[in-house]
Amino acid sequence: MAVPSAPVAAASPLGMPRFAAVLMDADTNEILFAEQATAIRHPASITKVMTLYLAFDALDAGRLRLDDRIVMSSRAVSQRPSKLGLGVGQSLSVADAIGVIAVKSANDVAVALAEKIGGTEDGFARMMTAKARQLGMRQTVFSNASGLPNPAHFTSAQDIAILSAAMIRNHPSRYRVFSDQIFSYGKLRMANHNKLLGNVPGVDGIKTGFTNDSGFTLTASAVRGGRRLIAVVMGSPSGWQRDRDVTSLLNAGFTALDIRRGGGAEDMPALLASSGFALNRSLRSAPRIAAVDVEEGDGE
Repeated sequence: MAVPSAPVAAASPLGMPRFAAVLMDADTNEILFAEQATAIRHPASITKVMTLYLAFDALDAGRLRLDDRIVMSSRAVSQRPSKLGLGVGQSLSVADAIGVIAVKSANDVAVALAEKIGGTEDGFARMMTAKARQLGMRQTVFSNASGLPNPAHFTSAQDIAILSAAMIRNHPSRYRVFSDQIFSYGKLRMANHNKLLGNVPGVDGIKTGFTNDSGFTLTASAVRGGRRLIAVVMGSPSGWQRDRDVTSLLNAGFTALDIRRGGGAEDMPALLASSGFALNRSLRSAPRIAAVDVEEGDGE
């Protein structure tokens, strides 16, 4: 399989991730704004959108049931945080696994689910990449189910928007798991890392991520006035900046759609600037990111 040849392009000369962003109309697939949208980037835990996509495919096909048990292997248990923390041989239902992955972003459970569906995580990763090609994701290769750092695991902001739109379109009822602000497992109550839920009008999903390689990442979708937009930001230096940028993209995008409805022509750069979004960030020196060697941990 031919793969993009420059995953190292995701980092600046200082080793810091570079910014990339895209705003897509989910109803038409029109790209309303793009900055480095097809450049190679590390997806971090946004990877788990594809992990769950394949799980939803398996559920729809009857190859998997919500009450099936997911048994934790030594490989799954050995994953770095964020994790649920079950021991080798312990298990949880597929339904609980989906909630824990979507809300807590548990790496150990993502690997165990991948092994349940694909036999091995490596086999599942090949399934993930094949599905990416089928969906039209051209800059993406998956090497694991969690999004933990691997030089052979990469994507682009535009591909993540395509994946997000496909999740919403092809699994509309199951997509709702990404809108849960809290998920309870036993006595544990887990809060969603996506802080836009309940705080930004219309936002109903989908997934955050963070590693040192990726910076802070987020794909978010919102519906206002019967229209749905998807905003993706990758390589942000902080969760706060990432959330602000996605909010600005969504606000500017819905304003642009309103202008079109009124018969006008929108000026996206001007709308973004007025919403506080800094343009051409990928051309500047990459800001330093605090060294947090976990996925969806202290940095969130």
